Amino acid sequence: MEIRGIHGRNGIRTNRFAICFPCFQSLPWASMILLFLALSSSAEVERREQGALVIEGIPEIPEEIVDQMYRYRSVRTAIIEDWAADGEGMLISTRFGETYQLHWVAQPAGMRRQLTFFQEPVRGASIQPDPEKETFIYSMDEGGGEFYQIHEYDLESGKHRLLTDGKSRNGGATWSNKGDRFAYYSTARNGQDWDLYVMDPDSPEDPRRVLEEGGSWVVSDWSPDDKKLLVVKYVSANESHPHVLDLESGELTEINPTEEKIAYGGGVWAKDGKGIYFTSDQGAEFQHLRYWDLEKKEFETLTGDIPWDIESIELSDDGKTLAFTANEDGIGVLYLLNTKTGERKKVPDLPLGQVYGLNFHPDNQRLAIVLNTPQTPGDIYVLNISDNSLTRWTYSEVGGLPTDEFVIPELIHYPTFDELDGKPREIPAFLFKPNKAAEKYPVVVYIHGGPESQFIPYFSSNFQYYLRELGIAVVAPNVRGSAGYGKSYLKLDNGYQREDSVKDIGALLDWIEEQPDLDSERVAVMGGSYGGYMVLASLFHYPDRFKAGIDSVGISNFVTFLENTQDYRRDLRRVEYGDERDPEMRDFLQKISPTNNADKIRGALFVAQGLNDPRVPASEAEQMVEAIRGNGGTAWYLLAKDEGHGFSKKTNADYYYNAVALFLEKHLLD
Repeated sequence: MEIRGIHGRNGIRTNRFAICFPCFQSLPWASMILLFLALSSSAEVERREQGALVIEGIPEIPEEIVDQMYRYRSVRTAIIEDWAADGEGMLISTRFGETYQLHWVAQPAGMRRQLTFFQEPVRGASIQPDPEKETFIYSMDEGGGEFYQIHEYDLESGKHRLLTDGKSRNGGATWSNKGDRFAYYSTARNGQDWDLYVMDPDSPEDPRRVLEEGGSWVVSDWSPDDKKLLVVKYVSANESHPHVLDLESGELTEINPTEEKIAYGGGVWAKDGKGIYFTSDQGAEFQHLRYWDLEKKEFETLTGDIPWDIESIELSDDGKTLAFTANEDGIGVLYLLNTKTGERKKVPDLPLGQVYGLNFHPDNQRLAIVLNTPQTPGDIYVLNISDNSLTRWTYSEVGGLPTDEFVIPELIHYPTFDELDGKPREIPAFLFKPNKAAEKYPVVVYIHGGPESQFIPYFSSNFQYYLRELGIAVVAPNVRGSAGYGKSYLKLDNGYQREDSVKDIGALLDWIEEQPDLDSERVAVMGGSYGGYMVLASLFHYPDRFKAGIDSVGISNFVTFLENTQDYRRDLRRVEYGDERDPEMRDFLQKISPTNNADKIRGALFVAQGLNDPRVPASEAEQMVEAIRGNGGTAWYLLAKDEGHGFSKKTNADYYYNAVALFLEKHLLD
């Protein structure tokens, strides 16, 4: 779902003694993990610290790898945040130091003027629509903990200030049309539910709570007269419920109430106030673009002939043009719709890759977009909608690499274990092969997270390093449960079907064996978050077919994960994985969890984790590493004390990818 705007064990055994788990659990997570590390013996596994990194079992990185990787890690990308209220320039985010910060660009190919200078990455930003107000709001957390706070920045003075409480999770900030208020969600009331608030930035100490219904609610758009909000209750990837909230009366009216479970995407109010544009999969496999007539209480399907998900949508200020993207088998395609005539056209001649960050200029004739391909990092272009001409606004560095030599993947489909319509079901995947000739290429299987996500062809200098410098092929499958292939496909791994997605990896191994130029004796698996679970599950299901695995912020035990993930997201994950409070489901989740199958793993394992991860707590990584080492296996472990769900700081990320390169050299190529 697109959010517009800012947008059981009784004890843990260490190498010295056992700690009472309930006592241990009562400690803050950061202190808990650091204590665990301090108690762990360093006699068996070498442990050292480097800046914010705790490094266990990882050899010193050779200078050759550091030097080789340097150019591949010296790449940037740019993201459009917002146009100036008067159209004279744009606010973008890019990284010139450790983290992504906000910059101002006044003209195409213009100099980037950095505005924010923080140790933490700055998230989405939105300029106050009132041209007389030279301010914008942005979001930032601390240490990757994802307790985002909303801040205000004054462009004239350069001063910034905190607007929210500094403790709860806040986000999805969306300006009113007038620009005097913004609406957002916050967990301030109880730390769990996403309530909705409206704030006047001139009086941040007194935000108005406008919705307190329980569950996860977000703001999608304001009505043209700023009297109502389009809000959405998110239940799961397969179910959400849009409503209209009257800000004066508090009346909450569901749009299109039905017993059918429907997934809705982004929604925007038509400028005449008579209807709402949104995406949904009602009565269909894919999310189509629809128009909901508020008076007639019925919808019109606008893209029923496009058999793919419609993703981003953006309406011009005059309401005459709706831009949207379709995810066509993993490729982003841009369309423009004339809202008066219904005429639709596909924007031609865009490079094969991804299109995102849609943002109309105030003149309604230009559309800012970000283009990202396997050969070029994301950069900002402006499309003239009258003649489809493109003007490039940013030029991101690529470390001097000859990107025209970068490998473009091939879309393949391979048969898996079950059938669809009487034929073997096929799993889509993207295959990258090195350009250098070899009798057989070793292979890295890369599995995306989510799990309701999708691997799409994008610029990855890390992939290109594996291809160009190590001669490793990369194959990225979109196993069942992935988005982009219809809602039936999305549901195929839910609950008791969880390990069916792992069987898809087994089928991929069979396919690799049949390829004359791929080495089925040298295969590694790599993934993050849910993809980290898939790494661990693949290693214990196919112990003789994988030489190694790299797990970043992955789930190692579904029961402990569900019990310890942050309160505000626990119920959302139960919908996908199953409810651990149900005895039968709990037994199933324990049975399939990697920690309870670690004795089956034979390949070397590299685990990376952020200490402050609110999604997959660091305890998930710790218990997996202990289990592998307890069984005499090899486990490298990297913990970042100033990161959360992934590594966002450049120094940490650089070390991690250098270590990955060394790990692959030692455990896949040897």
